[in-house]
Amino acid sequence: MIQYEYTQTEGEIMNLLFAIDDNVVDQLLTTVYSIKMNTPNTPLAVYVIQDTRLLQTDKITNFCQKLNIEYHPVMIDKSLFKDAPVTDRYPTTIYYRLLAHKYLPTNIDRILYLDIDILVINDLLPLYNLDMGDNLYAAANHAVTTTDLTDSFNKIRLGNSEAESYYNSGVMLMNLPLIREQVKADDIFTYINENKNTLLLPDQDVLNGLYGHQFKRIPDEIYNYDARMSVVYQTWSGGKWNLDWVIKHSVILHFCGRDKPWKSEYRGRYSGLYKHYSHLAQLV
Repeated sequence: MIQYEYTQTEGEIMNLLFAIDDNVVDQLLTTVYSIKMNTPNTPLAVYVIQDTRLLQTDKITNFCQKLNIEYHPVMIDKSLFKDAPVTDRYPTTIYYRLLAHKYLPTNIDRILYLDIDILVINDLLPLYNLDMGDNLYAAANHAVTTTDLTDSFNKIRLGNSEAESYYNSGVMLMNLPLIREQVKADDIFTYINENKNTLLLPDQDVLNGLYGHQFKRIPDEIYNYDARMSVVYQTWSGGKWNLDWVIKHSVILHFCGRDKPWKSEYRGRYSGLYKHYSHLAQLV
């Protein structure tokens, strides 16, 4: 097995991965803008997975050019999924993140996948430079809101007793040399066929079921702060992780769930902060 350590050299590009459609282009640009503003002096390359060319490609391209960011549309070869189990509940799109290594450039050694309901408010480079050892992925498990009983249930449900916990795949650092070596499409298709009746969040469940024991855990209060749970975080930490602490220390705010900060009715604690970044991104 490849033993893989990573040290970023000065001026090296940070690779970022997204999977979107035309409905969330503005949200993508808000997330990218927040990264650019809070990870200074680090060149960025944005890879966007898409199965057809986005209608707003010019908007993304112009935005990235103005901020000196590389933009790389990643077009999917659907023939890769001709043997995949596909239903209304398991559309082809669930495989895009699972098999991203199949269609990313082979000279990339690591990439950070991010959902687009994310705001970066401090320097992202320490996460990107994380030493992953022989782990395939690095992600958070939302430890503050997860109980031992929930973890045990997920291990049984997904058939992976070796997994330390259940990981959220919305923020996921990918160790591409090892992933290319070990993550196989046939294994994923077989796992879905054999476990389709117990999968609740298909692609996240597959990652945890097959590879949960090869995740490096990162702290969610720093790198995947669930914006819905601010009261829980503060209570769990004995009052330490209050608003001032989050603004100073947390790097990634993740607006999980159906209530999103770009909606007019959103009233979460960090709604003003998100709308501020969204406004600035639109001015680029």
